[in-house]
Amino acid sequence: MTIFARIIDKEIPADIVYEDDRCLAFRDVNPVAPTHVLVIPKKPIVGLGTADADDAALLGHLMWVAAEVARSEGIAAGGYRVVTNFGANGGQSVDHLHLHVLGGRAMRWPPG
Repeated sequence: MTIFARIIDKEIPADIVYEDDRCLAFRDVNPVAPTHVLVIPKKPIVGLGTADADDAALLGHLMWVAAEVARSEGIAAGGYRVVTNFGANGGQSVDHLHLHVLGGRAMRWPPG
């Protein structure tokens, strides 16, 4: 069981900013931007590369929630970044799909 599954089950506390029947969004405990929120599905999908065609609607919902989080956190007008990592070389640290919603400062490209 991943740490995110334990957060979904409310075994581990989190600063939740959004929740519905399909996903949960909460503040990252190690933020890399003034606003850093993780959006995770309640369905245990390891990562984007393991999602299947039946997950397409859920993946779209996660993106919609990321935009809602940006609006509710007050970063939508100035711009923000949404990132997901997959696998070791992609920088994935928890084997549960998650989107990072980052904002509140200027983002560089490419990231360092």
